[in-house]
Amino acid sequence: MPQQASIQQRIPIKDIQDGVVILDNGNLRGILMATATNFSLKSTDEQDSMIFKYQQFLNSLDFSLQIVAVSRRLDISDYIAGLEQRKREQPNELLRIQIAEYIDFVQNLIQVSNIMDQSFFVVVPLAQVEKKEGNLLDKLGLFQKETADQQSKSLDELKTQLWQRMEYIIAGLSGVGIKAVPLNSQEITELFYHLYNMGAVENLTLPPEQQGDSGPMGQIYRR
Repeated sequence: MPQQASIQQRIPIKDIQDGVVILDNGNLRGILMATATNFSLKSTDEQDSMIFKYQQFLNSLDFSLQIVAVSRRLDISDYIAGLEQRKREQPNELLRIQIAEYIDFVQNLIQVSNIMDQSFFVVVPLAQVEKKEGNLLDKLGLFQKETADQQSKSLDELKTQLWQRMEYIIAGLSGVGIKAVPLNSQEITELFYHLYNMGAVENLTLPPEQQGDSGPMGQIYRR
């Protein structure tokens, strides 16, 4: 228990609301999950065009971004379990043998090749607006309800500004051929859980309509 408390103290997150991470210092973060494009398979003209568009996109930003790549060994336990179930339900003995051989082939391939799965995320920041010093009545604790409403409105305004930034990033990446989608509160919570528990395995993929030709960038796993 003391160890768990120590780990929690090292994570500077105050709250996660409406798909927005609120840090201890009041700053906000939004997280986008992005797909990938196989750059090496494109022609020289397509590569040059992508580089130019990406350069234009970066030059248009007046705030910083953080791009996070998460690599994990590919987990196929659910896939293997499904094959095992089909093998048990298969009445044909020859097909059962073929399924068993295929299961062995896939498992050996994963072990020998050490195939890694990658997920890509874009972290969009927004600094907290400096608060004005309160007047004497505020310092005396009067009109506390009005002050709380003002603070809540300020947080809502910050969230709106952050979402505007995220929409701009989504549109900019789309011009480069990369699809991105914001994570909701539950997905962000799971993401941080898995980042601090690297042995975890759980799928976290983009919806089909948000996936590019190469499919979702990867999965977050929980075991």
